[in-house]
Amino acid sequence: MPNQERGRMSTAGKIIKCKAAVLWDVKQPFSIEDVEVAPPKAYEVRIKILATGICRSDDHVMSGNLIAKFPVIVGHEATGIIESVGEGVSKVKPGDKVIPLCLPQCGKCSSCIHPNGNLCVKFLLSRKGVLSDGTTRFTCKGKPVYHFINTSTFTEYTVVEEDSVLKIDADAPPEKICLIGCAFSTGYGAAIKTAKVTPGSTCAIFGLGGVGLSIIMGCKAAGASRIIGVDINSRKFEKAKAVGATECVNPKHHTKPISEVLKEMTGDSVEFTFEAVGQDETVIEALASCHMSYGISVVIGCPPPSKMLTYDPMLLFTGRTWKGCTFGGWKSKDDLPKLVSDFMAKKFDLDKLVTHVLPFNKIKEGFDLLHKGESIRTVLTF
Repeated sequence: MPNQERGRMSTAGKIIKCKAAVLWDVKQPFSIEDVEVAPPKAYEVRIKILATGICRSDDHVMSGNLIAKFPVIVGHEATGIIESVGEGVSKVKPGDKVIPLCLPQCGKCSSCIHPNGNLCVKFLLSRKGVLSDGTTRFTCKGKPVYHFINTSTFTEYTVVEEDSVLKIDADAPPEKICLIGCAFSTGYGAAIKTAKVTPGSTCAIFGLGGVGLSIIMGCKAAGASRIIGVDINSRKFEKAKAVGATECVNPKHHTKPISEVLKEMTGDSVEFTFEAVGQDETVIEALASCHMSYGISVVIGCPPPSKMLTYDPMLLFTGRTWKGCTFGGWKSKDDLPKLVSDFMAKKFDLDKLVTHVLPFNKIKEGFDLLHKGESIRTVLTF
């Protein structure tokens, strides 16, 4: 029996002690702690994390722009190996390589059943920081530590529900395929699935992080002829062009609103705009930037909590379409296998999205790179 298999059997049903990055409160730094991870209960699995990406949404929890229950283990973009399973689990088994799904697919709620829905009710319930039975599987210093959007991957081991895990190809490289757990799927799907970008069209993407670059890749795959990247950090322009942007614009280099700049650049023909920043101002500018009568604007960036947008309703009255987009519009369990197989068939390249690979204990350095605007995606390995 292989040593790895014996190791899984020896820990099954037992509490695992391991390292995790805990956020004890809002606006506090990550603290690498010894945590206890309980065995999975019925219809749950315990996963040994192999690689996990640093996403802006994780940073939003730290800053307070995204509500979470503290103390919490964040992280939601990962690849791992099933260590053990709870009673009733039938779709995966110990030893399977998997992607934890921040957007579950229960297959029973109204969103899962409807052909155009993907926001599973279990995603909404996850904001409570516990699993379906109302409890957490993490303990640190004798205190409960809460879960984050069904995943919690900034830890050597995590527990998720079977509805929140997807088996993938055993040969898939962990430090790349983990991006399908959030950034790539969200951005690529925003273009392909939600906006349904058309061949020959003109697109503008606000925000050139991991999600924004994935939107560009989706627009290119859909056959858009002009793809304009918009960001206040010009250092991102080279990477944006490498994945398919035809040109880039820095709003700081102009005195007029970027919506007016884009209209002048394109002769008022932007058909699709995408907001991947999560700020009120850019959401409105993206809406104003698409064509007044047939433009489609998609909101992808996570907006700040308890904020109300103020906009001129004439922007919509003239014919624009304003759409929201969670996880690219994909039904996670139904649609992600195709993305994984397309990656394995080399139909798209995730290398261009990963700028840094660091060991897990350098998580603070990874977030420093994010704050300085020096990274697109930093992936932490275990």
